[in-house]
Amino acid sequence: MEIAKFIFHVLIFPGGLFAIAMALLMSGIDRKIVAKMQLRQGPPLLQPFYDFIKLLGKDVIVPRNALRKAFLLAPIVGLASVLIIPIFIPMYQEAFINSTADIIVIIYLLTISAVMLVVGGSSSSSPLAGIGASREVVTMLAYELPMVMSILAVCKKAGAFMGTNVSFSLLGIQGFQVADGMGLFHITLIPAAIAFLMVIPAEVGVVPFDMAEAETEICEGPLVEYSGLYLALYKLTSQIKAFIMSGLFVALFLGGKGIGVTGNATLNIILNIILFLILTLVVMFISITLVRAIAGRFKINQGLKFFWTVPAVLSLISFLAITLAM
Repeated sequence: MEIAKFIFHVLIFPGGLFAIAMALLMSGIDRKIVAKMQLRQGPPLLQPFYDFIKLLGKDVIVPRNALRKAFLLAPIVGLASVLIIPIFIPMYQEAFINSTADIIVIIYLLTISAVMLVVGGSSSSSPLAGIGASREVVTMLAYELPMVMSILAVCKKAGAFMGTNVSFSLLGIQGFQVADGMGLFHITLIPAAIAFLMVIPAEVGVVPFDMAEAETEICEGPLVEYSGLYLALYKLTSQIKAFIMSGLFVALFLGGKGIGVTGNATLNIILNIILFLILTLVVMFISITLVRAIAGRFKINQGLKFFWTVPAVLSLISFLAITLAM
C-alpha cells in the first residue's frame, strides 16, 4: 500500500501529471502577462501545451559525434529529478512525504537537473553547446551559495524555535510558521527571502540569467543540438522548476495555518492546495514575470558578480542575525 501511494504521489499528484499541468499552465499565464506588460497580444494561454505536443511530433536528431547515451539520457534524468521534488513540498496543512532532511534532498535534486543540462550540452560535440554548458556551470557556482545560505537561515530559525538548533524538514518549518507566523514576517528572515527571490530566475534559467542559452548569442547553448522529444523534456524541466522554486518559496516563507473548514477535512485540503497555487503564482509573477518583462540579459561575469554580492550578502545577514540571536 505504501509503495502504491508513493508511486501515485510521484506519477500523478503532487508530482507527475499534476506538476506538469500546473507548470505548463503557469508558464502560459507568465507569457501572457509579459506580453500585456510589453503592449503585445501574446500567445494563447495554453500555448505551452501546444508547444510541448508539437515538439513530441518532431524528429529526434542525434549529432554524429555526440556521446549518444549521455546525450539522450541527460534530459530524462533531469526531468525525473524535478518531478520528484513536489512530493516533499507541503501544500499548507498537507505533506505528502515527510522526512527529517527534505531540504537536503530538494537541493540535491535541483542540482542534478542543472548538471544534466551541462552533461547534455557537453556530450553534443557542438562548440556552441560547449560554451553554453560552461556558462551554466559558472551560473550554478554563482547562485548556489546564496540559495543554500537563504534556505539554511530558515532552517536555523525553525530549529531555534523548536529547540533542535536546525531543522531540515519542510514539515518542521511549516509547523514553526503555523506557531510563530509566516517566515516573511520575521525581520531576520526578510533578507533571506529577498535573496531567494533573486535566485529563482537563475535556477530556472530565464531573463536576466539565461546566459547559458542566450538565443541571440549562442543559439540556446546546451540545447542547440536537441530536437523533438528530448528538447521538449528540457523545456518542460525548466517550466517545472519555475513552479517548484516558486512553491518552495511559499513553503519556506509564506507557510501558515491556511484555510480551515470545520468538520470537512477533504474540503480543507482542496482549499489549502488552491491557496498554495495562488501564492505560488504570485511569487512567480514577482520573481520571474515582472523581472523578465523589464530586464535585459546579464553578461556571465555580471551574473557571477551580482550573486556573490547582493543575494549572498543578504542571505548571510539573515544567517548571522539568526545565529547570533540564538
